[in-house]
Amino acid sequence: MSKSCFGAYDIRGIYPDQVNEQLAYGIGRVFPALIKGKKIAVGRDVRLSGESLRDVLVKGLLESGAEVVDIGVVGTEMIYFAVPHLELDGGIMITASHNPKEYNGMKFVARDSVPLSKELFKALEVQVGEEEFPPVQSGGTLQEADILPAYVEAMLSYIDVKCLKPYKVVVNAGNGAAGPVLEAMGKKLPFELVKLGCTPDGKFPQGVPNPLLPENQAATAEAVKAHGADFGVAWDGDFDRCFIYDEQGRFIDSCYMVGFLAQAFLAKEKGAGIVYDPRAVFNIEDAIATGGGRPILSKGGHVFFKQKMRETGAVYGGEMSAHHYFRDFHYCDSGMIPWLLVAELLSKSGKKLSQLLDERIEQFPVSGERNLQVEDTSAVLERMEKTYSARGQISKIDGLSVDMGNWRFNLRASNTEPLLRLNVESRGDRLLCIEKSEELIKFAVKPRPLGLGI
Repeated sequence: MSKSCFGAYDIRGIYPDQVNEQLAYGIGRVFPALIKGKKIAVGRDVRLSGESLRDVLVKGLLESGAEVVDIGVVGTEMIYFAVPHLELDGGIMITASHNPKEYNGMKFVARDSVPLSKELFKALEVQVGEEEFPPVQSGGTLQEADILPAYVEAMLSYIDVKCLKPYKVVVNAGNGAAGPVLEAMGKKLPFELVKLGCTPDGKFPQGVPNPLLPENQAATAEAVKAHGADFGVAWDGDFDRCFIYDEQGRFIDSCYMVGFLAQAFLAKEKGAGIVYDPRAVFNIEDAIATGGGRPILSKGGHVFFKQKMRETGAVYGGEMSAHHYFRDFHYCDSGMIPWLLVAELLSKSGKKLSQLLDERIEQFPVSGERNLQVEDTSAVLERMEKTYSARGQISKIDGLSVDMGNWRFNLRASNTEPLLRLNVESRGDRLLCIEKSEELIKFAVKPRPLGLGI
Protein backbone atom coordinates (compact mmCIF):
# COMPACT_ATOMS: atom_id res chain seq x y z
CA MET A 1 0.00 0.00 0.00
CA SER A 2 1.44 3.36 -1.07
CA LYS A 3 1.37 6.35 1.26
CA SER A 4 2.17 8.79 -1.54
CA CYS A 5 -1.54 9.67 -1.72
CA PHE A 6 -1.55 11.26 1.74
CA GLY A 7 -1.52 15.03 1.50
CA ALA A 8 -1.56 17.54 4.32
CA TYR A 9 -5.22 16.95 5.24
CA ASP A 10 -6.75 14.60 2.66
CA ILE A 11 -5.99 11.65 0.40
CA ARG A 12 -5.70 11.89 -3.36
CA GLY A 13 -3.99 9.73 -5.96
CA ILE A 14 -4.27 7.53 -9.03
CA TYR A 15 -6.54 4.48 -8.74
CA PRO A 16 -5.57 1.70 -8.09
CA ASP A 17 -1.82 2.39 -7.84
CA GLN A 18 -2.05 4.89 -4.98
CA VAL A 19 -5.67 4.89 -3.84
CA ASN A 20 -7.17 1.41 -3.73
CA GLU A 21 -9.36 -1.05 -1.84
CA GLN A 22 -6.60 -2.05 0.60
CA LEU A 23 -6.25 1.57 1.66
CA ALA A 24 -10.02 2.07 1.92
CA TYR A 25 -10.44 -1.03 4.09
CA GLY A 26 -7.65 0.09 6.42
CA ILE A 27 -9.19 3.51 6.83
CA GLY A 28 -12.51 1.90 7.72
CA ARG A 29 -10.83 -0.19 10.41
CA VAL A 30 -9.10 2.70 12.18
CA PHE A 31 -11.23 5.82 11.56
CA PRO A 32 -13.96 5.37 14.24
CA ALA A 33 -11.45 4.81 17.05
CA LEU A 34 -9.38 7.72 15.83
CA ILE A 35 -12.26 10.21 16.10
CA LYS A 36 -13.71 8.45 19.15
CA GLY A 37 -17.11 7.97 17.54
CA LYS A 38 -19.06 5.20 15.85
CA LYS A 39 -21.70 7.02 13.81
CA ILE A 40 -20.09 7.68 10.42
CA ALA A 41 -21.50 9.13 7.18
CA VAL A 42 -20.06 7.85 3.90
CA GLY A 43 -20.54 9.51 0.50
CA ARG A 44 -18.88 9.35 -2.90
CA ASP A 45 -18.70 11.35 -6.10
CA VAL A 46 -19.37 9.95 -9.58
CA ARG A 47 -15.94 8.44 -10.27
CA LEU A 48 -16.04 4.89 -11.60
CA SER A 49 -13.82 3.55 -8.80
CA GLY A 50 -16.01 5.11 -6.11
CA GLU A 51 -18.45 2.25 -5.68
CA SER A 52 -15.76 -0.37 -5.12
CA LEU A 53 -13.90 1.88 -2.69
CA ARG A 54 -17.16 2.58 -0.86
CA ASP A 55 -17.88 -1.16 -0.49
CA VAL A 56 -14.57 -1.99 1.19
CA LEU A 57 -14.52 1.23 3.24
CA VAL A 58 -17.94 0.29 4.63
CA LYS A 59 -16.71 -3.26 5.27
CA GLY A 60 -13.85 -1.91 7.33
CA LEU A 61 -16.12 0.47 9.22
CA LEU A 62 -18.60 -2.31 10.03
CA GLU A 63 -15.79 -4.55 11.28
CA SER A 64 -14.74 -1.73 13.59
CA GLY A 65 -18.26 -1.71 15.06
CA ALA A 66 -19.38 1.51 13.37
CA GLU A 67 -22.94 2.59 12.62
CA VAL A 68 -22.59 3.61 8.96
CA VAL A 69 -24.96 5.95 7.12
CA ASP A 70 -24.45 5.74 3.35
CA ILE A 71 -25.73 8.94 1.70
CA GLY A 72 -24.87 7.76 -1.83
CA VAL A 73 -23.51 9.79 -4.74
CA VAL A 74 -23.20 13.34 -3.45
CA GLY A 75 -21.02 16.44 -3.39
CA THR A 76 -18.43 16.91 -0.66
CA GLU A 77 -20.49 19.60 1.07
CA MET A 78 -23.34 17.12 1.48
CA ILE A 79 -21.09 15.15 3.83
CA TYR A 80 -20.45 18.42 5.68
CA PHE A 81 -24.21 18.87 5.89
CA ALA A 82 -25.06 15.24 6.79
CA VAL A 83 -22.78 14.89 9.82
CA PRO A 84 -24.42 17.59 11.97
CA HIS A 85 -27.87 17.20 10.37
CA LEU A 86 -28.00 13.50 11.27
CA GLU A 87 -26.09 14.04 14.53
CA LEU A 88 -23.20 11.80 13.54
CA ASP A 89 -19.65 11.57 14.85
CA GLY A 90 -17.83 11.96 11.56
CA GLY A 91 -17.87 11.55 7.82
CA ILE A 92 -15.78 10.27 4.93
CA MET A 93 -16.18 11.54 1.38
CA ILE A 94 -14.72 9.46 -1.45
CA THR A 95 -13.65 12.03 -4.04
CA ALA A 96 -10.75 13.42 -6.02
CA SER A 97 -12.54 16.73 -6.59
CA HIS A 98 -11.24 18.39 -9.79
CA ASN A 99 -8.55 15.81 -10.62
CA PRO A 100 -8.64 13.70 -13.83
CA LYS A 101 -10.91 10.65 -13.98
CA GLU A 102 -8.17 8.14 -13.12
CA TYR A 103 -7.81 9.73 -9.66
CA ASN A 104 -9.73 9.15 -6.47
CA GLY A 105 -9.28 10.04 -2.83
CA MET A 106 -10.94 10.80 0.49
CA LYS A 107 -11.80 13.79 2.68
CA PHE A 108 -12.56 13.48 6.39
CA VAL A 109 -14.45 15.36 9.08
CA ALA A 110 -15.17 14.72 12.74
CA ARG A 111 -18.20 15.74 14.81
CA ASP A 112 -19.85 19.03 13.71
CA SER A 113 -17.92 18.64 10.41
CA VAL A 114 -14.71 19.92 11.97
CA PRO A 115 -11.67 18.94 9.83
CA LEU A 116 -9.23 16.44 11.29
CA SER A 117 -6.30 18.17 12.96
CA LYS A 118 -2.85 17.76 11.49
CA GLU A 119 -2.02 15.38 14.33
CA LEU A 120 -5.13 13.25 13.82
CA PHE A 121 -4.57 13.02 10.10
CA LYS A 122 -0.96 11.96 10.64
CA ALA A 123 -2.17 9.32 13.11
CA LEU A 124 -4.59 8.06 10.45
CA GLU A 125 -1.70 7.69 7.98
CA VAL A 126 0.41 5.81 10.52
CA GLN A 127 -2.33 3.48 11.73
CA VAL A 128 -3.52 2.57 8.22
CA GLY A 129 0.02 1.40 7.45
CA GLU A 130 0.24 -0.96 10.41
CA GLU A 131 0.42 -4.67 9.61
CA GLU A 132 -2.38 -5.71 11.95
CA PHE A 133 -5.64 -4.04 12.87
CA PRO A 134 -7.56 -4.46 16.14
CA PRO A 135 -9.83 -7.55 16.38
CA VAL A 136 -13.04 -7.43 14.38
CA GLN A 137 -15.93 -6.10 16.43
CA SER A 138 -19.60 -6.99 16.26
CA GLY A 139 -22.49 -4.56 16.28
CA GLY A 140 -21.74 -2.65 13.11
CA THR A 141 -24.81 -1.47 11.17
CA LEU A 142 -25.44 0.00 7.73
CA GLN A 143 -28.33 2.16 6.57
CA GLU A 144 -28.96 4.43 3.61
CA ALA A 145 -30.21 8.00 3.89
CA ASP A 146 -31.56 10.40 1.29
CA ILE A 147 -30.51 13.85 2.53
CA LEU A 148 -31.11 15.69 -0.77
CA PRO A 149 -34.48 17.32 0.16
CA ALA A 150 -33.18 18.60 3.52
CA TYR A 151 -29.91 19.75 1.95
CA VAL A 152 -31.71 21.71 -0.79
CA GLU A 153 -33.91 23.44 1.79
CA ALA A 154 -30.80 24.35 3.77
CA MET A 155 -29.17 25.89 0.70
CA LEU A 156 -32.25 27.94 -0.16
CA SER A 157 -32.43 29.26 3.40
CA TYR A 158 -29.44 31.51 2.63
CA ILE A 159 -31.50 33.69 0.31
CA ASP A 160 -34.90 35.32 -0.02
CA VAL A 161 -36.34 33.19 -2.82
CA LYS A 162 -39.31 35.56 -3.19
CA CYS A 163 -37.05 38.45 -4.26
CA LEU A 164 -35.38 36.52 -7.09
CA LYS A 165 -36.01 37.62 -10.63
CA PRO A 166 -36.75 35.06 -13.37
CA TYR A 167 -33.20 34.86 -14.68
CA LYS A 168 -31.93 32.56 -17.39
CA VAL A 169 -28.87 30.78 -15.99
CA VAL A 170 -26.41 28.44 -17.72
CA VAL A 171 -25.40 25.69 -15.26
CA ASN A 172 -22.50 23.40 -16.17
CA ALA A 173 -22.04 20.47 -13.78
CA GLY A 174 -19.18 19.00 -15.82
CA ASN A 175 -20.82 15.55 -15.55
CA GLY A 176 -20.00 15.60 -11.86
CA ALA A 177 -22.26 15.24 -8.85
CA ALA A 178 -23.99 18.63 -9.09
CA GLY A 179 -26.58 17.59 -11.69
CA PRO A 180 -29.17 15.94 -9.39
CA VAL A 181 -28.90 18.84 -6.92
CA LEU A 182 -29.57 21.37 -9.68
CA GLU A 183 -32.55 19.31 -10.83
CA ALA A 184 -34.06 19.36 -7.34
CA MET A 185 -33.16 22.98 -6.65
CA GLY A 186 -34.45 24.18 -10.02
CA LYS A 187 -37.99 23.14 -9.09
CA LYS A 188 -37.96 25.66 -6.25
CA LEU A 189 -36.38 28.61 -8.10
CA PRO A 190 -37.89 31.02 -10.65
CA PHE A 191 -34.98 30.47 -13.05
CA GLU A 192 -34.78 28.98 -16.52
CA LEU A 193 -31.77 26.67 -16.21
CA VAL A 194 -29.81 25.92 -19.37
CA LYS A 195 -28.12 22.65 -18.41
CA LEU A 196 -24.70 21.48 -19.57
CA GLY A 197 -23.10 18.24 -18.36
CA CYS A 198 -25.80 17.69 -15.75
CA THR A 199 -25.88 13.92 -16.27
CA PRO A 200 -23.43 12.35 -13.79
CA ASP A 201 -20.79 10.37 -15.67
CA GLY A 202 -17.53 9.18 -14.13
CA LYS A 203 -15.95 9.01 -17.59
CA PHE A 204 -16.16 12.83 -17.70
CA PRO A 205 -16.83 13.13 -21.45
CA GLN A 206 -16.36 16.94 -21.28
CA GLY A 207 -12.84 16.47 -19.91
CA VAL A 208 -11.23 16.99 -16.51
CA PRO A 209 -13.94 18.30 -14.11
CA ASN A 210 -12.01 21.49 -13.38
CA PRO A 211 -13.52 24.82 -14.56
CA LEU A 212 -10.28 26.64 -13.72
CA LEU A 213 -8.60 25.07 -16.75
CA PRO A 214 -8.82 27.57 -19.65
CA GLU A 215 -9.82 24.83 -22.09
CA ASN A 216 -12.85 24.05 -19.91
CA GLN A 217 -14.14 27.61 -19.66
CA ALA A 218 -15.17 28.15 -23.27
CA ALA A 219 -18.19 25.82 -23.19
CA THR A 220 -19.91 27.72 -20.37
CA ALA A 221 -18.94 31.14 -21.74
CA GLU A 222 -20.22 30.34 -25.24
CA ALA A 223 -23.48 28.90 -23.88
CA VAL A 224 -24.10 32.06 -21.85
CA LYS A 225 -23.76 34.20 -24.97
CA ALA A 226 -25.62 31.80 -27.28
CA HIS A 227 -28.65 31.54 -24.96
CA GLY A 228 -28.66 35.19 -23.89
CA ALA A 229 -28.34 34.09 -20.27
CA ASP A 230 -28.12 36.50 -17.36
CA PHE A 231 -25.11 34.66 -15.97
CA GLY A 232 -23.46 31.24 -15.95
CA VAL A 233 -22.16 28.85 -13.30
CA ALA A 234 -19.74 25.91 -13.57
CA TRP A 235 -18.73 23.42 -10.88
CA ASP A 236 -15.90 20.99 -10.29
CA GLY A 237 -16.50 17.25 -9.86
CA ASP A 238 -17.60 17.27 -6.22
CA PHE A 239 -19.12 20.79 -6.55
CA ASP A 240 -17.47 22.27 -3.46
CA ARG A 241 -16.36 25.13 -5.73
CA CYS A 242 -18.36 27.12 -8.26
CA PHE A 243 -17.21 29.58 -10.90
CA ILE A 244 -19.34 32.46 -12.16
CA TYR A 245 -19.59 34.06 -15.62
CA ASP A 246 -21.31 37.36 -16.35
CA GLU A 247 -23.87 37.78 -19.15
CA GLN A 248 -21.05 38.57 -21.59
CA GLY A 249 -19.45 35.20 -20.89
CA ARG A 250 -16.59 36.64 -18.84
CA PHE A 251 -15.08 34.38 -16.21
CA ILE A 252 -15.10 36.27 -12.89
CA ASP A 253 -11.87 36.30 -10.89
CA SER A 254 -12.24 35.05 -7.33
CA CYS A 255 -11.17 38.34 -5.72
CA TYR A 256 -14.29 39.98 -7.18
CA MET A 257 -16.49 37.05 -6.16
CA VAL A 258 -15.28 37.30 -2.57
CA GLY A 259 -16.06 41.02 -2.66
CA PHE A 260 -19.58 40.38 -3.95
CA LEU A 261 -20.30 37.75 -1.30
CA ALA A 262 -18.84 39.91 1.46
CA GLN A 263 -21.17 42.67 0.27
CA ALA A 264 -24.14 40.28 0.35
CA PHE A 265 -23.48 39.15 3.92
CA LEU A 266 -22.66 42.60 5.28
CA ALA A 267 -25.96 43.91 3.91
CA LYS A 268 -27.65 41.40 6.23
CA GLU A 269 -25.28 41.54 9.19
CA LYS A 270 -23.46 44.82 9.83
CA GLY A 271 -20.12 44.52 11.60
CA ALA A 272 -19.68 40.84 10.71
CA GLY A 273 -16.21 39.38 10.20
CA ILE A 274 -15.04 38.43 6.71
CA VAL A 275 -12.03 36.11 6.29
CA TYR A 276 -9.88 36.31 3.15
CA ASP A 277 -6.39 35.26 2.03
CA PRO A 278 -3.51 37.56 1.01
CA ARG A 279 -3.31 36.78 -2.71
CA ALA A 280 -5.40 39.80 -3.84
CA VAL A 281 -6.90 42.06 -1.19
CA PHE A 282 -7.60 45.61 -2.46
CA ASN A 283 -11.09 44.92 -3.80
CA ILE A 284 -12.05 42.67 -0.89
CA GLU A 285 -10.89 45.09 1.79
CA ASP A 286 -12.74 47.94 0.10
CA ALA A 287 -15.96 45.88 -0.03
CA ILE A 288 -15.59 44.99 3.66
CA ALA A 289 -14.92 48.61 4.65
CA THR A 290 -17.85 49.89 2.58
CA GLY A 291 -20.15 47.31 4.16
CA GLY A 292 -18.99 48.07 7.68
CA GLY A 293 -17.43 44.65 8.26
CA ARG A 294 -14.34 43.36 10.07
CA PRO A 295 -11.46 42.31 7.77
CA ILE A 296 -9.72 39.11 8.94
CA LEU A 297 -6.68 37.88 7.01
CA SER A 298 -5.82 34.17 6.97
CA LYS A 299 -3.36 31.80 5.40
CA GLY A 300 -4.95 29.96 2.49
CA GLY A 301 -6.26 26.41 2.86
CA HIS A 302 -9.54 25.02 4.16
CA VAL A 303 -8.18 23.96 7.56
CA PHE A 304 -6.74 27.43 8.25
CA PHE A 305 -9.88 29.22 7.04
CA LYS A 306 -12.25 27.08 9.08
CA GLN A 307 -10.11 27.47 12.18
CA LYS A 308 -9.88 31.26 11.76
CA MET A 309 -13.63 31.55 11.21
CA ARG A 310 -14.41 29.48 14.30
CA GLU A 311 -11.98 31.57 16.37
CA THR A 312 -13.46 34.88 15.23
CA GLY A 313 -17.09 33.96 14.56
CA ALA A 314 -16.75 35.37 11.03
CA VAL A 315 -19.91 35.07 8.95
CA TYR A 316 -18.13 34.31 5.67
CA GLY A 317 -14.69 33.46 4.29
CA GLY A 318 -13.54 33.41 0.67
CA GLU A 319 -10.34 32.04 -0.86
CA MET A 320 -8.80 32.88 -4.22
CA SER A 321 -9.00 29.14 -4.95
CA ALA A 322 -12.80 29.64 -5.20
CA HIS A 323 -13.58 27.94 -1.90
CA HIS A 324 -16.25 29.87 -0.02
CA TYR A 325 -16.97 29.18 3.67
CA PHE A 326 -20.09 30.00 5.67
CA ARG A 327 -20.54 30.29 9.43
CA ASP A 328 -24.10 29.01 9.33
CA PHE A 329 -23.04 26.05 7.20
CA HIS A 330 -20.91 24.71 10.05
CA TYR A 331 -17.99 26.91 8.88
CA CYS A 332 -17.68 24.66 5.82
CA ASP A 333 -17.23 25.42 2.14
CA SER A 334 -20.07 25.19 -0.37
CA GLY A 335 -20.31 25.49 -4.13
CA MET A 336 -24.09 25.94 -4.10
CA ILE A 337 -24.54 28.84 -1.70
CA PRO A 338 -22.36 31.33 -3.67
CA TRP A 339 -24.30 31.34 -6.93
CA LEU A 340 -27.60 31.68 -5.07
CA LEU A 341 -26.23 34.72 -3.24
CA VAL A 342 -25.07 36.22 -6.54
CA ALA A 343 -28.58 35.77 -7.96
CA GLU A 344 -30.03 37.49 -4.89
CA LEU A 345 -27.50 40.33 -5.13
CA LEU A 346 -28.36 40.88 -8.80
CA SER A 347 -32.09 40.79 -8.10
CA LYS A 348 -31.80 43.42 -5.39
CA SER A 349 -29.36 45.67 -7.29
CA GLY A 350 -31.36 45.76 -10.52
CA LYS A 351 -28.06 45.77 -12.43
CA LYS A 352 -26.46 43.31 -14.80
CA LEU A 353 -23.56 41.29 -13.45
CA SER A 354 -21.21 42.91 -15.97
CA GLN A 355 -22.07 46.34 -14.54
CA LEU A 356 -21.25 45.27 -11.01
CA LEU A 357 -18.05 43.59 -12.22
CA ASP A 358 -16.87 46.52 -14.35
CA GLU A 359 -17.24 48.89 -11.41
CA ARG A 360 -14.90 46.75 -9.33
CA ILE A 361 -12.40 46.04 -12.13
CA GLU A 362 -12.07 49.75 -12.84
CA GLN A 363 -11.30 50.48 -9.20
CA PHE A 364 -9.12 47.45 -8.48
CA PRO A 365 -7.64 45.71 -11.55
CA VAL A 366 -5.82 42.40 -11.02
CA SER A 367 -3.38 40.37 -13.08
CA GLY A 368 -4.97 37.02 -12.42
CA GLU A 369 -2.77 34.27 -11.02
CA ARG A 370 0.36 33.58 -13.08
CA ASN A 371 2.36 30.36 -12.67
CA LEU A 372 6.13 30.88 -12.94
CA GLN A 373 8.46 27.96 -13.62
CA VAL A 374 11.67 28.50 -11.65
CA GLU A 375 14.58 26.31 -10.59
CA ASP A 376 14.66 27.33 -6.92
CA THR A 377 11.48 28.80 -5.45
CA SER A 378 13.10 29.62 -2.09
CA ALA A 379 15.95 31.53 -3.73
CA VAL A 380 13.58 33.62 -5.85
CA LEU A 381 11.39 34.44 -2.84
CA GLU A 382 14.49 35.49 -0.89
CA ARG A 383 15.67 37.75 -3.73
CA MET A 384 12.23 39.29 -4.01
CA GLU A 385 12.07 40.02 -0.30
CA LYS A 386 15.53 41.61 -0.24
CA THR A 387 14.73 43.76 -3.25
CA TYR A 388 11.32 45.01 -2.14
CA SER A 389 11.66 45.06 1.65
CA ALA A 390 12.73 48.72 1.71
CA ARG A 391 10.13 49.80 -0.83
CA GLY A 392 6.87 48.54 0.61
CA GLN A 393 5.04 46.91 3.50
CA ILE A 394 5.83 43.21 3.71
CA SER A 395 3.63 40.39 5.02
CA LYS A 396 4.48 36.68 5.09
CA ILE A 397 1.15 35.22 6.24
CA ASP A 398 0.99 33.15 3.04
CA GLY A 399 4.02 33.45 0.77
CA LEU A 400 5.46 36.92 0.27
CA SER A 401 3.10 39.90 0.04
CA VAL A 402 4.40 43.43 -0.62
CA ASP A 403 2.12 46.49 -0.53
CA MET A 404 3.51 49.49 -2.43
CA GLY A 405 0.51 51.69 -1.75
CA ASN A 406 -0.85 52.07 -5.27
CA TRP A 407 0.03 48.51 -6.25
CA ARG A 408 0.70 45.21 -4.51
CA PHE A 409 1.84 41.67 -5.20
CA ASN A 410 1.72 38.24 -3.59
CA LEU A 411 4.19 35.51 -4.54
CA ARG A 412 3.95 32.04 -3.07
CA ALA A 413 5.40 28.63 -3.79
CA SER A 414 3.29 25.70 -4.99
CA ASN A 415 3.09 22.81 -2.52
CA THR A 416 3.40 20.18 -5.24
CA GLU A 417 5.36 21.67 -8.17
CA PRO A 418 8.50 23.80 -8.74
CA LEU A 419 6.28 26.78 -9.39
CA LEU A 420 5.75 30.24 -7.98
CA ARG A 421 2.24 31.67 -8.15
CA LEU A 422 2.10 35.42 -8.72
CA ASN A 423 -0.81 37.81 -8.19
CA VAL A 424 -0.51 41.55 -8.86
CA GLU A 425 -3.14 44.24 -8.22
CA SER A 426 -3.37 48.01 -8.33
CA ARG A 427 -5.63 50.83 -7.28
CA GLY A 428 -7.38 52.04 -10.41
CA ASP A 429 -4.44 51.70 -12.80
CA ARG A 430 -4.70 48.71 -15.13
CA LEU A 431 -1.56 49.64 -17.08
CA LEU A 432 0.45 49.75 -13.85
CA CYS A 433 -0.87 46.30 -12.96
CA ILE A 434 0.27 44.91 -16.32
CA GLU A 435 3.63 46.70 -16.16
CA LYS A 436 4.45 45.43 -12.66
CA SER A 437 3.33 41.90 -13.53
CA GLU A 438 5.78 41.72 -16.42
CA GLU A 439 8.51 43.29 -14.31
CA LEU A 440 8.11 40.72 -11.54
CA ILE A 441 7.92 37.82 -13.98
CA LYS A 442 11.21 38.84 -15.60
CA PHE A 443 12.81 39.30 -12.21
CA ALA A 444 11.68 35.86 -11.01
CA VAL A 445 12.36 33.84 -14.14
CA LYS A 446 15.55 35.61 -15.27
CA PRO A 447 17.63 36.59 -12.22
CA ARG A 448 19.42 39.90 -12.49
CA PRO A 449 21.29 42.30 -10.14
CA LEU A 450 19.17 43.36 -7.20
CA GLY A 451 17.27 46.60 -7.76
CA LEU A 452 17.86 46.77 -11.51
CA GLY A 453 14.80 48.15 -13.26
CA ILE A 454 12.74 48.35 -10.09
